[in-house]
Amino acid sequence: MELSIKAIKFEATDKLQDFIQKKASKLEKLSNDIRKVEVSLKVVKPETAHNKQVDIKVALPGEELFATKVSDTFEEATTTTLEALERQISKYKEKQR
Repeated sequence: MELSIKAIKFEATDKLQDFIQKKASKLEKLSNDIRKVEVSLKVVKPETAHNKQVDIKVALPGEELFATKVSDTFEEATTTTLEALERQISKYKEKQR
């Protein structure tokens, strides 16, 4: 599984990137078909409490899954976005059977 992390208009810390890699690697346990995971991080204007947006795209054979969440922190947004993708992957696997 190929993982790419893009921070738009800011520099993501190593700690944040490690957190995302660790969380995203759990998707591999759900499906061996995952080819690529693209994570985009951005700060939404205006600068308010709920302004950290995480978009995650998962490439599967013949299918592309996408989820986006906005939260107080990138870690919280990443976690909730990955939870949404886990449900989508489960549905994808059900359709394949």
